[in-house]
Amino acid sequence: MRRFLSFRDFDWALLVMVLALCTVSILEIYSATLHTKYTGDHTKQLLFVAGGLMAMFLFAKIDYHRLLDWVPWAYVVFLLSLVAVKLVGHKVLGAKRWISIGPVHFQPSEWVKLILILMMARYFANLGGRSLTWRDIFKAFFLVGVPMLLVLIQPDLGTALTYMPILIAGLFLGGINTRQALILLTCSTVLIAGAWTSGKVLKPYQKARLTSFINPDNDPKGSGYQVRQSLIAVGSGGLWGKGAAKGTQTQGDFLPIPHADFIFAAFSEEHGFVGALFVLLLYFFILMRLIQNAQTAADLSGSLIILGVVAVLTFQIAVNVGMVIGFMPVTGIPLPLMSYGGSSVLFAFLALGVAMNVRMRRFVN
Repeated sequence: MRRFLSFRDFDWALLVMVLALCTVSILEIYSATLHTKYTGDHTKQLLFVAGGLMAMFLFAKIDYHRLLDWVPWAYVVFLLSLVAVKLVGHKVLGAKRWISIGPVHFQPSEWVKLILILMMARYFANLGGRSLTWRDIFKAFFLVGVPMLLVLIQPDLGTALTYMPILIAGLFLGGINTRQALILLTCSTVLIAGAWTSGKVLKPYQKARLTSFINPDNDPKGSGYQVRQSLIAVGSGGLWGKGAAKGTQTQGDFLPIPHADFIFAAFSEEHGFVGALFVLLLYFFILMRLIQNAQTAADLSGSLIILGVVAVLTFQIAVNVGMVIGFMPVTGIPLPLMSYGGSSVLFAFLALGVAMNVRMRRFVN
């Protein structure tokens, strides 16, 4: 009976939309890397998606209440893994973000997002929906702040920023009042201003990337290069695009690593406004479906889990697409289920697996 319920309650419509997005991703990675040194990465992406699907079905079968019971231990393990990255991590382009195990490169900071989603859901659900005290708020900041600082020192500003939506969603859904929110907003503004002027928190190249999007033509061959090439690619796509493997910015190697952070720019150049709109609509329907599942969850912890997933995905989509069209700074945040990368793809599928888990148990006491 339980098995029957699992298949009946599985969100097949959501899975179809996710697989459609992954298909677009694999085809675009193939097209964008056809004449580059990254040829063949579409095959790796296909393997990542296949592995992600298996992980999603596995996590959908494990009762999410058990995951909530286990998450404090997982939190400690992943904190230790972030420390290990700093000590023995694999260095690429001046940053230590990966642990190498043979031919496999493991990026713990991506997986920490799922741990934090579960941790925040457990924490705020255990508060029982009562009004938050300042002690409750500080504990939540501590739980998210420790891994965030460990990721910042790698340095990996983009991934560290993706932890903030989890905290904000938890505080909002956990019952923070307007006065507390305004005080936190004021303090955050002061701290950010202090971090920016101190010169000890952000590296010079990080500051340059965060400001170059405002006027990329000030440094067209330096900090503004990526934004400038991205804008050219998106604009040259027009209404219908130039066609698969025919984008001049992408195929001419002007757009840096077009199948990773800037895959939306490459896709827009080849498939135009219509193609870009199709992808954005897919994301919209996926997010709306997740929110609908959160509304039907059996308990507060289930709703918090799904809305934590929604918060992270929404943030990543908004920042990545905003970065590509020059509305956001270049922070290295991948586009979920589209950008090339094993850790990013596996996180997305694991997060969706936990969301499926909540949906499948919405009628279970």
